[in-house]
Amino acid sequence: MTDAEQIRELYRKYWDAMIAGNTEELGGMMSDGYALIHMTGARQTKETFLRELAKGTFRYYTAEHDGVEVRVRGDRAEMTGRSRVAAAVYGGQKRSWRLQGDFTLKKENGIWKLTGSRASTY
Repeated sequence: MTDAEQIRELYRKYWDAMIAGNTEELGGMMSDGYALIHMTGARQTKETFLRELAKGTFRYYTAEHDGVEVRVRGDRAEMTGRSRVAAAVYGGQKRSWRLQGDFTLKKENGIWKLTGSRASTY
């Protein structure tokens, strides 16, 4: 499997784990310094994001993927994923979003890890 294929598979597994609320699996996909920037501009560390997901602050129900673009440069990569996601966040009602995730990645010990992401809509 090429690096780009591995990264696309990581994107699919990321969403499967988000929907399952599997914080252990998600944490294994992220580097220790991972940070997420939400659509609101709020920044969360890996630990804070996983804790909030476990508490139910973010609840993901489905994700249908419209596309994943990957750019690999040695042991670093960038990925843009676009998915139609059903979720309830911050106590709100379940609704659908067209979410774009712009991710940075690094290959650590032969395994691609997410180092950061920025969420927006498309």
